[in-house]
Amino acid sequence: MTGYRTHRAPITLVTIAALTALTALTGCSGDDTPSSVASKAASLASRAPEVFASATAEAGKKFDDVKNGVDVKGDVTLGTPQTGSDGRTTVEITVRNTAGSQKSFLVQVNFRDGGGDLADAAAVTVSDVPAGSTGKATARSNRDLSGTVRTEVARAVRY
Repeated sequence: MTGYRTHRAPITLVTIAALTALTALTGCSGDDTPSSVASKAASLASRAPEVFASATAEAGKKFDDVKNGVDVKGDVTLGTPQTGSDGRTTVEITVRNTAGSQKSFLVQVNFRDGGGDLADAAAVTVSDVPAGSTGKATARSNRDLSGTVRTEVARAVRY
């Protein structure tokens, strides 16, 4: 019999936890029903993978076209992100060409929201940077981004 009780205990705890969470969510607004709150939560959760896939797919296509690229993520620095009146966020990219000849760079910049979730991505080409010099370009988000936006170099290649 103890095996029977042990087996039921996790199911009971999960049920109680789910009901408690549902009650807490529905207590936020008198207009929301349990099913509408659950639907909203599911909708928000389901969009995260779509945003990631959409944001990186276009950048990935550009990287697929680069042949014989060298990983140079460490040779790329980003400025401070700025959000314009149009809602788009921009950030200055600086690349350092340590090669012995003129090269071009492809840089993927990820834009993250205040919670650290991927909000957008952009791929930018910095063309014809002379040997031993630096080149600059600006990455611009494809979507309106609000709140705190952080940027990071996701990947960079020199070719």
